[in-house]
Parts: sequence; C-alpha cells; structure tokens
Amino acid sequence: MTEDDDGTGEVVASVEKVVGAGNALAAGWFRFQFADQRWEWSDEVARMHGYAPGEVTPTTQLLLSHKHPDDRDRVEAALVTSVRDHAPFSSRHRIIDTHGIEHHVVVVSDSITDDTGAVVGTEGYYIDLTDRDPAHTHTILDDLLPQILQHRVVIEQAKGALMLVYGISAEQAFRVLVWRSQDTNIRLRELAARLIGEIATIQISPATRSQFDHLLLTLHQHAPRQPVEQDLEP
Repeated sequence: MTEDDDGTGEVVASVEKVVGAGNALAAGWFRFQFADQRWEWSDEVARMHGYAPGEVTPTTQLLLSHKHPDDRDRVEAALVTSVRDHAPFSSRHRIIDTHGIEHHVVVVSDSITDDTGAVVGTEGYYIDLTDRDPAHTHTILDDLLPQILQHRVVIEQAKGALMLVYGISAEQAFRVLVWRSQDTNIRLRELAARLIGEIATIQISPATRSQFDHLLLTLHQHAPRQPVEQDLEP
C-alpha cells in the first residue's frame, strides 16, 4: 500500500492488521486507475461477487451492477466524487453476488501516486462482514470507520473555507490544498488541520457578520444558485 497525503494510509494499515489476524474476516484487495478507469480485483474480491478467479474483467458498470439497489446510487456518487477529486473513497454497503446472495461489505481505500507524487488512482480492501462474529464487525465499524471520517472532515472543512473566501468550486479548492501541500511538503490532512486551526485568528468585521446573519435567516426566500466556476492558477 502507498501512503496517501490525507492520512488514509494509517487507516489502511489498521485494516491490514485486522485482516492479517487469522481468517476472522474475509477480505481482498482492489485497485482503480483514474486515467482509464481500470479496475483490478484480487481472487477474494472476485469470489465475493460470485466469480471464479480470472473469470471476468472488472469494470465500473459490472461493479455497480452488483450493488444492492438501495445502495447503488450512493456508491456511484462516491465513485464519481473520487474520480473528480482524485481522492480515495470508503463505504459500507451491500453487494449481491451472482447467486443472489447478499453480502455486507466495508470498503477502505488509499491513494496511488506516481513518481511525481500526483494521485493517479486508489487501492484498498473489500471486507466481507456477512455472518461474522459481532466482535469483529464492531472492530471495523467502531474503530476504523470513525478514523476514515475524521480524516475526511478536516479536509472538507478546509475546502469549504477556500470556497467561501475565493469563490471557487470544491474541485478547485482541493487543487489549492494539494498545491500548498506539495509546495510546503506538509501532508494534506495536516495542512488542512492547520488552516482550520488558524482561521479563528482572522478578524471578521461586524458588517460581514451582520450580512451573514441576514443571509442565514432569509435563505428560504432565495432561489437556488449555480456554483461559481472559474479558472484558478495557484
């Protein structure tokens, strides 16, 4: 596994420890390349979907076809966001194998980077929690998933701050954070945390606060607005 900028590698390392502790959990690895949207599955992940090793070449369409109908839209949205933002994705959802058997899975992923440090894909684990001992299930859900969410929240907060201040899109805000991370050699999650921690030192004028108060209290009267899109050269 590679170690990504936002700290997800720490979570994947935790998963590897759980997976490596005997055969308590059924798990397998996957890789996804953003450029050509090419998937690779381990034999274990293929079996989770009901295929013999090497029987099929995984694709996004095939992947989504196995998602439980109630979970498919959510997983597809996570994949679209991952490709757009060049970010890892994590999820808990259900898949239906070729025999019609429902599996409850957790997906944890990490970034793949090239020689220049650019994020080119994501890789990680499928963990099958179906019919497993509740103690092992709780290890994943209570310990690992909160770590994933914690790593994501601070980056989303930093992106929101940049979007507000500069009037840019979420994708552009992420690019700014990546640029500053690479330029300063500070991991993305740590950089985002520093930014959020220092925002409190910025003085907000009473007039600005009053304008925001008015906006908050009159939002229900406003028609939805399209997000601002503009070119940004860091």
